Order: sequence, then C-alpha cells, then structure tokens
Amino acid sequence: MDVNFRTFDLNLLRVFDEVMAERNLTRAARNLSITQPAVSNALRRLREVLGDELVSRAGAGVEPTPRALALWPTVRDALRQLQHTLAPGEFDASTADTTFLLAMADATAAELIPGLVQIVEKEAPAVSLRVLPLTTRDPRRMLEQEEVDMAVGYFPAVIASLAARGQSGAGVAFETQRLYLGQYVCVMRRGHPLANAPLTLDDYCAARHLLVSFSGRPYGFIDQTLGALGRERRIVVTVNQFFTAGRVVANSDLLTVLPRHFVTVTGIDEQLVLRDLPFDQPMVHVDAIWHRRAQHGHAHEWLRTALLRSAAAAFADSVLGQKVPG
Repeated sequence: MDVNFRTFDLNLLRVFDEVMAERNLTRAARNLSITQPAVSNALRRLREVLGDELVSRAGAGVEPTPRALALWPTVRDALRQLQHTLAPGEFDASTADTTFLLAMADATAAELIPGLVQIVEKEAPAVSLRVLPLTTRDPRRMLEQEEVDMAVGYFPAVIASLAARGQSGAGVAFETQRLYLGQYVCVMRRGHPLANAPLTLDDYCAARHLLVSFSGRPYGFIDQTLGALGRERRIVVTVNQFFTAGRVVANSDLLTVLPRHFVTVTGIDEQLVLRDLPFDQPMVHVDAIWHRRAQHGHAHEWLRTALLRSAAAAFADSVLGQKVPG
C-alpha cells in the first residue's frame, strides 16, 4: 500500500515504536505521557495507512504481526537518527550517570575491565558498568534486542558475514572495531605426562580434553581445524568460563586451550605449562561489535573510545583500532 507522506503523521511511528518495545499499550502510553485510548487510536490510524493489523491482543499485552516485526527495526533506526540529528545533546563524562551494558567472556573481561574501571573512576565517577556473560559467538540478536550496548569477543563468522554483506552492497546493521590480537595455546598442569616433551599432533589427539564452550556444545573452532586435517580429539568436560578451565586442568590430566595472554592473569600460571598447538591456528582477533542505531549517541561514542584506550593499555604491541571491512 502506498503511503502519502505529505499527509502522514510521523507521531504515529513514535507510538508504534513504543508499543513494539513494550508489547503493552498501558506501558507505552505511560512512557509517551498520553492516555491508553490515544495509543489505541494511533494504532488504528496506522493500521489504516499500512493495511496491516500490526498487533493483536495476547494475554496482558500485544503480539506483533510479521509485518510489524519487519517494519520495526527500520522505524526505530529512523527515529533514533532523527533524534540524534535534531537534538544530539552532549555527553559530559564527569557528570553523566549512564549505565553501560557489555557482554564478554571472563578472559576478555579480565584484560579490559580493569583498565576501563580506571578510566571510569578518573573521568566518569557516576557512570556504572554491567558486564554480562557472553553465551554465544554471534551476539547480533542481543544487540538487535538492546539487551547490551556492546559485545566484545572472538566473532569470526559474524565478521565474515558482515564483510560479505558490505561488499555485496547489502545493508549492514552492525559496526565492529578491532581491539587486540591474541593467540590460543594448549594448557596443562605442571607434571603432566606431556609437559616435558614437544607436543605432537598424535599426542594431542590421544589426550583427554576440556573445552570452554559458551553455548555448551562439545565442539569448538579447534575441532573445526582438526576436522579439516582429518583428525579429532576427545572432549570429556565442557565449561563456560576460562577461569574454571584453568583451575580444572591445574588439578587433572586434561588439556585445554586458553588465550596465551589470559594465563598470566589467572593467578595460577605457575601451576600451568603452555605449549604451542601442534597445528596451524590463525591469530585470534578480539572485536567490539554494536548496532548502528547506537553509534550516533555521544555516550556510546565515549564508551567505544574508553574501551579502545583500555585495550591499548593492555595490549600496547597489538594491532588496535582497525575498522573491520563491512
């Protein structure tokens, strides 16, 4: 259905955005400082213009139609950009009381959060940080649904997908920034039967392994590399934290794979032995990823800069601040 923008009331989109965010007419009305009948009337008018029901009653709230779900990201992005353009405001770090939500694994947090906290304490004492566990190698859903402001980690498949979309001319809803480079190594306890000799591929595959798996699946990128070589390993334990992995292998005959830089911050590095993996494994690039709708805000810009500064302090010799093609 064609929409006549000369007569279209843009306020209807503000109501639509709030209803979609809250999935409840009463809460949407409260947030907009209007009455619930006014929200219902706005939805009725928008239904007439778009030729779709948009939402239907579902329990105490509303359930969006497929058309509404498809429209909402574009509407929300447009409203955000208009807001930032017409009333950009300023972010004064010294007085701001913003709360930032970050998703990252414990190994990444151990490297970046101490420096970020120092920046906050010195420059933004009223700002709060909430670090949530990263449970996926693809955080785009979390960012799309605004569960976090930014995710930080190793996202090779996501980076490749965004680069491919960008090169094809398709729209890309996310931005990324390289923070640092790392390397994964095989880790075992001191006194392990394999600790006193070069680690061979046969010995590695014959050993029992512990896997750090955010999703809980007993299969990771190391297994993909081994599969390409026609080899496999036996994973007998999976955990979702690198700290836990270090503790377990320090007290067992299991092998695990950890970021080399992380071992020194475990507090038990003297109990561990590091060996290069007996096969070629690419360097690990740790990236920050965020939704484009957030990047125009001054607060988000300050967060990105502060995180990059923290990474630069922790990894002075790594490649920092590179924009990933996409």
